Amino acid sequence: MIRPSGFPALGPAFDAGHPPPPLRPLLVLGDAVTTDHISPNGAIRAESPAGQWLIAQGTPPARLSNFGLRRGNPEVCGRGMFDNPLLENELMDGRRGNLARWRGQVLSVWDAARAMQADGAQGIILAGRNYGAGSSRDWAAKGLRMLGVLAVLAESFERIHRSNLIGMGVLPLTFQPGQTRHDLALQGEEELQIDIGPQGLAPGAALGLRVRRGGRRRPR
Repeated sequence: MIRPSGFPALGPAFDAGHPPPPLRPLLVLGDAVTTDHISPNGAIRAESPAGQWLIAQGTPPARLSNFGLRRGNPEVCGRGMFDNPLLENELMDGRRGNLARWRGQVLSVWDAARAMQADGAQGIILAGRNYGAGSSRDWAAKGLRMLGVLAVLAESFERIHRSNLIGMGVLPLTFQPGQTRHDLALQGEEELQIDIGPQGLAPGAALGLRVRRGGRRRPR
């Protein structure tokens, strides 16, 4: 079982009477994932999705600058989501950096998320304790909607970041005490279905989570 955290004012994906769509795991992360992991503030690398987009617009590689100076450009900041060399997506078997997997291909997080959306899928991020730690950054929540992420399921959240997620219509969910992402043993190809009971979405309410693996569903 899982539960919503906070008071979500969410979009049509979570309207009463309309069960949310099945979600696909985009990232499985550990403890203390900071806003600098989620929305980095450092230099834009030429080979990154943001760098490639800027170069395609005519920006010389030597003048790509950094994400902090380009906060007003959604095309740059969306592509910069999770572009941190220290990021560890546990679906990548120990490899660090801006990496995710979709349909067996290893891609940047941006490219994997866009491919997922092109296939009609919506994403979910799973994490450990204190997701969203560090300084508050609007793009750490805004960018998730550009990635097609509808929910984050973590052991706990940094309070301000949780509020930012709610404001962007991304559902923050917490595991029941004693449960973690490890209990789900995700490989990356599963579908996760959030079951909202008759009580609807309410802070602290128990929700169901069904994991479909190879055509079989396992309730959690």
